[in-house]
Amino acid sequence: MTTNTGNSTGSGTSGRGKLRDFAPLIIDVAVPLGAYYLLKNGFGMSTLMSLALSSVVPAVRTGWGVLKSREVNGLAALILFVNVVSLLLSFVAGDPRLMIAKDSVVSSTIGIGIIVSVVLGKPMMTAGMKPWVVKGDAGREAAWARLQAGSARFRRAERVFSLVWGVVLLAECVVRVVGAYTLPVDTMVWAGNVIMIVAMGVGFLAGGALGAGPMAAMVVAEATPRPPRPSASAAEALVPANLAPAE
Repeated sequence: MTTNTGNSTGSGTSGRGKLRDFAPLIIDVAVPLGAYYLLKNGFGMSTLMSLALSSVVPAVRTGWGVLKSREVNGLAALILFVNVVSLLLSFVAGDPRLMIAKDSVVSSTIGIGIIVSVVLGKPMMTAGMKPWVVKGDAGREAAWARLQAGSARFRRAERVFSLVWGVVLLAECVVRVVGAYTLPVDTMVWAGNVIMIVAMGVGFLAGGALGAGPMAAMVVAEATPRPPRPSASAAEALVPANLAPAE
């Protein structure tokens, strides 16, 4: 009875647990990007105002990280930097196609930043993916640390996960720029959102299959207690008497 109650409670909170797992990635990437496109294309705000308002979350995240642990949240800081650059570019006069193409500066700069982080040996997307893998479990947290320190296969999957996202975001930028100058402006207004959604889907699927999935499997295997190996005397005791060597 007690076990059933515990399982019921666990399943009842599984949804909230999954949300917490993805919280860093949602806060650092999805909220700023989603806010920008929602304000600009959904509410019809200007590019300047949309970028300014969507910069609030990464600015708060970056400032809070510095004050709390004296560490800079790399992904939040990058989003903030991109928004500031985009704000400055918003003052550049140009035709509608230039304005549409300019929106790709967000994904392209993030993509380049992620790829650079992989080259430097500090994959930026790890911060958003790790909570999903360890799920707040101390055993998995310790397993992650051991694998990250001693498993080349684990570190390679970690780099691949970030590399996938960097390439996907750069590809999204290229598609957006090509579409901005080959498709009608009215078409690109809604097609830009479709391109972003498809890119996010490809990132999650490819990143999960090539990076996060294998890493999660390795962490679970590493965290699973192994049965103790029998001692020599215990092994001898298991040998049937008729198989024991004759004296």
